[in-house]
Amino acid sequence: MFSRPTAGSVPLTRQIDFAGKSGSVYRYSALEEERTLPPVGANYVIAQVTPKGASILFAGETECLSARDWQAALDEAHARYGATEVLMRLNVRGAVRKAEREDIIEEHSPPMNAG
Repeated sequence: MFSRPTAGSVPLTRQIDFAGKSGSVYRYSALEEERTLPPVGANYVIAQVTPKGASILFAGETECLSARDWQAALDEAHARYGATEVLMRLNVRGAVRKAEREDIIEEHSPPMNAG
């Protein structure tokens, strides 16, 4: 489920695989908030990550990752659940992003997507 590849002695971004209801597996990378984000479409999840695994609190998608429209959901998750982080998966096509988001929500039932 978790992988933290390294190149020489330089750690790279942690990646976490999430399965959707369809059985498809999606690989998400930790979003480093201080990093300059690309202006591209992406799926993202807000999760609590522990050594035992990751629990998805919210699944979303955006047309422009650098617009940071995920920030309000992250702030709400911090307030409600404590330590949380954003993981992202670049996805340019809107239809693909929406289908992936729905697949993840159907499998994981994130509490912040309820309602």
